[in-house]
Amino acid sequence: MLEKIKKTSEFIRNIIQETPDFAIVLGSGLGKLQDEIQPVYILEYKDIPDFPQTTVAGHSGRLIYGLLEGKKVLMMSGRFHYYEGHSMETVVFPIRLFHVLGIKKLILSNASGGVNKDYQIGDIAIVKDHINMMPEHPLRGKNIDAFGPRFVDMSEPYSRSMIATAEEVARENNIHVHQGVYVALQGPTFETPAEYGMIKAIGGDMVGMSTVPEVIVARHMNMEVFCISVITDLGGPDIAYAVSHEEVLNAANKAMPDVISLVKGLLKKLG
Repeated sequence: MLEKIKKTSEFIRNIIQETPDFAIVLGSGLGKLQDEIQPVYILEYKDIPDFPQTTVAGHSGRLIYGLLEGKKVLMMSGRFHYYEGHSMETVVFPIRLFHVLGIKKLILSNASGGVNKDYQIGDIAIVKDHINMMPEHPLRGKNIDAFGPRFVDMSEPYSRSMIATAEEVARENNIHVHQGVYVALQGPTFETPAEYGMIKAIGGDMVGMSTVPEVIVARHMNMEVFCISVITDLGGPDIAYAVSHEEVLNAANKAMPDVISLVKGLLKKLG
């Protein structure tokens, strides 16, 4: 894996010729944020050596390098999910790549199912912590010492300072945000009512099928992480209605103006 990452990083570095300030990963239905960037280079995944390919609707499959609020940003439109059949090594490949490119700060986004009774469809939640229920750990196997230690401290998986700055941006722009705990399951099935009940019982506020492996690997490499989640459906023992991927994408799309304002405001304030 390390040799592949080095090869891919050299390809990208030779094109962009500088170190980005931030990496941003766009989740399901959140691709409109890429329209806000002043693009310098757009790289299709298929044209990048050893880079994985995405198969999910709502994930376009390209890396965009450019300026957003005066910051140099490498934006990933289309992430990789374990449920697609990718190995966990492939799922976290881009995060390893970002680190090798010299990026220190990572902004993640996703669409999730709301478990907390105070959440409504279209709400925005800042992820303050997570519960990992994926069947495989991204750091399983021989440790790569060049990336980080064998045993990783996870007392602050999501940067408290970035969360505080995002809360400040939300107040200034009258954007209502929650803070909550994200639970990661394998997917691709949406959760049953009983599973929603279990997630609530163990302390989860929202549930999804991504993000946590990326966070773990980012923290392994001492990257600062911020994550924003859009609540695109609701579930629980007393809620019984069908959920479709199209509805998830539509709900995420409706929340985009506030998501864009929050991310742009965060970038503007961060050094």
